[in-house]
Amino acid sequence: MRTYFFDTEFTGLRKDTTLISIGIVSDTGDRFYAELTDYDEGMCDEWIEKNVLDHLVLSGNAELEESLAADNKTTTVIGSKADVCCELMKWLEMDANFDSDYAAVFVSDVSHYDMVLLIDLLAGNAMTLPEFITPACHIDLPKGQKHNALYDAEVIKAIYEDFFSVGGG
Repeated sequence: MRTYFFDTEFTGLRKDTTLISIGIVSDTGDRFYAELTDYDEGMCDEWIEKNVLDHLVLSGNAELEESLAADNKTTTVIGSKADVCCELMKWLEMDANFDSDYAAVFVSDVSHYDMVLLIDLLAGNAMTLPEFITPACHIDLPKGQKHNALYDAEVIKAIYEDFFSVGGG
């Protein structure tokens, strides 16, 4: 089994929201970060613009761009939803051993949005997900201000590791 800690940033807390970015950190420390170029900008309010869009490479975040370029553990993709889906599937498949016991388990703190957006990105619906992906999301964390999907994924991973290091679960 492989565990993936992930977070998404999206255009708002509504049923028709669109994905802006996704950050994933595997239990081995490998990372995937993507920014989508075809999200619906018209759905973004002032809070999303200030707290999400301003933290993207696409918005000129040079510090993030430099750190991603220098990081050999992170696969970075900037492109359309189709481009991101293709690269994310390649990244996941490289990590999978595809034996009958293999499962990719995803952990997030806002699963009611994050998992739905992940499933939509990868397959459109849970019934057409690759067999190695478990269509469930785990861990319920307190609410807090989020700024960048990859950073949030790292926070989720750290909390998870801390939880199990003190005998949780």
